[in-house]
Amino acid sequence: MPSWQQLRDVKLSEYEDAADGWGKASSRANADKDRVDNQILAKIRGSQTGMAASSAISNLEDLSRNYQYLHTECGLIRTALNGLATELAAPQRRLKQALEDAESLKFTIHPDGSVDYPATPSFVQVPSSGVGRATPGAPVPFLPGQAEGGVDPNKGKAEEIAEKIAEAVRDAAEVDSRYASVLGKLKARPGLKVDAADLLDAAQDTRDVQKAAGKYAGADKIPTDKSPEQNAAWWKGLTQEQRDEYATLYPAAIGALDGIPSPVRDDANRMVLAEAKSQYEADLKAIPAEPSPKFVSHGARGDMVYSKEWLEWHNKDYAGQKAKIEGRLKGMEAIEQRFKRSADSNLPEAYLLKFNAELDDGRVVLANGNPDTADHTSVYVPGTKSKLPDIGKDLLRSEKLWDASNSAAPGEKISTITWFDYNAPNDIPQATAGGYAEQGGPTLQQFMQGQRAAHQEATGTASHTTVMGHSYGSTVVGVATQSGTWRDGAMADEIIAIGSPGMQVDRAIDLGLKPGHVWAMGGSGDDMIVRHGGRLVGLGDDWNIPTDEDFGGKIMKSDSSNHGGFWEDPVSLRNQAAVITGKYDRTVLE
Repeated sequence: MPSWQQLRDVKLSEYEDAADGWGKASSRANADKDRVDNQILAKIRGSQTGMAASSAISNLEDLSRNYQYLHTECGLIRTALNGLATELAAPQRRLKQALEDAESLKFTIHPDGSVDYPATPSFVQVPSSGVGRATPGAPVPFLPGQAEGGVDPNKGKAEEIAEKIAEAVRDAAEVDSRYASVLGKLKARPGLKVDAADLLDAAQDTRDVQKAAGKYAGADKIPTDKSPEQNAAWWKGLTQEQRDEYATLYPAAIGALDGIPSPVRDDANRMVLAEAKSQYEADLKAIPAEPSPKFVSHGARGDMVYSKEWLEWHNKDYAGQKAKIEGRLKGMEAIEQRFKRSADSNLPEAYLLKFNAELDDGRVVLANGNPDTADHTSVYVPGTKSKLPDIGKDLLRSEKLWDASNSAAPGEKISTITWFDYNAPNDIPQATAGGYAEQGGPTLQQFMQGQRAAHQEATGTASHTTVMGHSYGSTVVGVATQSGTWRDGAMADEIIAIGSPGMQVDRAIDLGLKPGHVWAMGGSGDDMIVRHGGRLVGLGDDWNIPTDEDFGGKIMKSDSSNHGGFWEDPVSLRNQAAVITGKYDRTVLE
């Protein structure tokens, strides 16, 4: 336990200065990681091939992972030191006030925290020396019985000062112990290569610092159930150091916060992705191999039966666990491959705006290009059977949309977003129910509101925005337009329904957009099962679906021969890109 002298003399500014240094190291590591990923690696991947290039890419990927680890660990040290300084300030302040009170009263404070006080002349004091001593723990404010004719007021004052000193030291000791424990763990293993174990260690370090610094920077300070505009206002009101601390301590919460800048969300979610991947890889490694032999002979006739070892393995569903983990890892790998493709096909930098490997079938929101500064933004909502293991297909569709839109509007800033942040139906029977859309629609609406707030903050203007739903995703889009309140009454400038089974509205006008800005597209291979099936089960109100003339939207031509071919068919792609970029005269209608 620290002494009161140590608490009095500690220079908290030195902790804060040290925190600043670690914070700068964290920021530099993050900037260096971005430079390695987006400049060096991207150029090598886009221009070099062969063994030398492969070796260089492998080494640079290790370097990028090292920088990410440094960014996290240095950021945690910064937060712990700032938390320590902030929490020690209160007991130090109380101690100094007690010391000032003692000095003004001519009291003497001993090293053990006891306080000598002069006897008040009007009392006959015990002891007869005229000097009494107060120690912490005595009844406060007065202890009768030590003076003839009454109670010496100096005694009560001394006892109160002694108690304040002891309390300040106790509080400081608790703070010191809490932070000393976590700071002692924030150190790297020897060596230059950060591996999965190090990233798991960083995740545990993050949880430890969250617990230690809860009073200083608690998760309860992050807005929940607030509007995106309120989220944006909260973020704007923080200092840069506070922003860095929250992003390091609570990356999942910050990464999911609609309304704050996309680059901030991307940094946070990449950290979540890296740590989740490391955990899943460790979980996969921990699953025991399938026992062999699977069958053994049994009985006099030698009948083949399952072995005891295999039955135990099977009953614990190790096969199912393995399949689930491998599926999630496949999706994570698809996201990482998208990061690596920024040099290919002139693709812009990717922004990971949401990632959750655990919730339902996973959650992924990823943008090609920064939506906060884009002139034109599209948001693609996938449909039935969408899940993290297969997210690579949806990411490629958005990439093709970006490429086609960039060709349609050269020189303009384009961002195309894959939005998979709802629990999609797993099969056709589930897709006949509107409940999945009713749950996902408000989430999409809030995301769109957040993108508008982030774009307004970054540029002072609004992006020309298109929301497109494929299959059941269009049903989600329809519900989203009926959710929340918009200043101008519309969730987006354009809506495209692709292979839609219905949007839960009677007519295009019910989506809230200006006339002529609702578009639809259907393929020859999806008529009976999806579109007409949706009509029959009531996903389209009043039996209307978007490709019906009575619905009131503009029906664009498509040469897609199947329900998923709208991003393979050049006619369909060019039509979508024309709407996304506002080149309406280039659309080809049925």
